[in-house]
Amino acid sequence: MRYLMTNKAAETAPAPDERLHAEMGKFIEELTAAGVLLATGGLEPGGIRVASHGDEITVTDGPYAEAKEAVAGFALIEVRSQEEMLELARRFRKIVGDGECEIHQVFGP
Repeated sequence: MRYLMTNKAAETAPAPDERLHAEMGKFIEELTAAGVLLATGGLEPGGIRVASHGDEITVTDGPYAEAKEAVAGFALIEVRSQEEMLELARRFRKIVGDGECEIHQVFGP
């Protein structure tokens, strides 16, 4: 089962430090070696929203009304079960601290 997990840091979250980078590096290395982590990356906060309504297509800057709503990064994970995904998400949150993740199952090959 594949899952896409996105991360939003809390407004009160401290800036990343050496400890965070070291712990996250170990976590990423572990998941990559296990073949669980398929892709990961940070996302620029602005973004572009493209919407359609009938024949009308609109393009606007930034899908988020406020910077605090912006998704900071993502991970594409392949695991055997939803429970396994949730355990990885819990471990991730313990490393990065306050904030929230959204997890969506990815369908298809």
